[in-house]
Amino acid sequence: MRALRLTRIVHTIGRYGLDEFLPKRGTRLLRLPFSLFYFWSDRARPRAERLRLALESLGPIFVKFGQLLSVRPDLIPEDVSEELSRLQDNVPPFPWAQVEATLDRAYGRPYAEVFKTISNVPIASASVAQVHFATLPDDREVAVKILRPGIRQIIEQDVGLLHTLAGLVEDFLPEGRRLRPREVVVEFEHTITDELDLLREAANASQRRRNGADGRLRGVPEVYWDRCNRGVMVMQRIDGIPVNAVAQLREAGIDIPRLARDGVEIFFTQVFRDGFFHADMHPGNIFVRRDGRYCGVDFGIMGTLSDGDKSYLATNFMAFFHRDYHRVAVAHVEAGWVPRDTRVDEFEGAIRSVCEPIFDRP
Repeated sequence: MRALRLTRIVHTIGRYGLDEFLPKRGTRLLRLPFSLFYFWSDRARPRAERLRLALESLGPIFVKFGQLLSVRPDLIPEDVSEELSRLQDNVPPFPWAQVEATLDRAYGRPYAEVFKTISNVPIASASVAQVHFATLPDDREVAVKILRPGIRQIIEQDVGLLHTLAGLVEDFLPEGRRLRPREVVVEFEHTITDELDLLREAANASQRRRNGADGRLRGVPEVYWDRCNRGVMVMQRIDGIPVNAVAQLREAGIDIPRLARDGVEIFFTQVFRDGFFHADMHPGNIFVRRDGRYCGVDFGIMGTLSDGDKSYLATNFMAFFHRDYHRVAVAHVEAGWVPRDTRVDEFEGAIRSVCEPIFDRP
């Protein structure tokens, strides 16, 4: 089974011309089979777009891996990072019959005894789960998040292949070690394993709701614990506009400059006061209510910070604001965010070359 999956991955690499991502030096023998057997592949599209399409064709786990890479511009080129950021909640849904069977199995009784109504068309379909709107017997409107059937087995199989591929990249490609592919796969495995437990996500949502109990700037849906288990999560349905739908926000009379200020305050409050923050804040997970308040969903991926991390982050922010790039570089080394043997002067120069054009932009 694993051999068949690996064959499909190799075929996908050739079909989309992804051998183009291999460095020119030291990989001639590796690139030769692709040149011979996939000479017909269409390379007219930009390489980043071809990579995104390839990941989508390989299925949910590779889509999720692409999402993870999209927020790691330290590892991948900017054009690739921007294109992979388009991998959000557009994974094909699983059939309604599987939804019914999953709900019946999760509750140990017919799902019609748990919900008064439930839509058979998902409102969102992602790599690990999909969401359906429903109503409870007391007419409360809810959103029901359901894990994909068989997703644990799929993840175990595909993550094993990713470990194998990462080892090959690190051992045989000239720049393999610099990219640290094994570490990336380990981080991915840890992240996606946490997402498979919807009770953990429900607990994360409850904690975020308590942290923002005043509801002044941001709301978090209420979790209905009596209907949650590891495979199904039921939460309050929200009425909101996607945060990136700027035209809709303006049409609804939302104060965009105020929204921007509130967003900054929410971020800094999560990070520096709570040390517990939403770590998957792409537009598919952030909405704006009609009253102008933010509302977040999907708390499967959360970040935590120690007091030491908060201190280093604060140091970095202040150093960036004062354009003290030497202090930024030193703080990164002291915090262990870059290897200890990093030359501070070279790192300082690299930071300056990235930041100065941004700060001096009109």
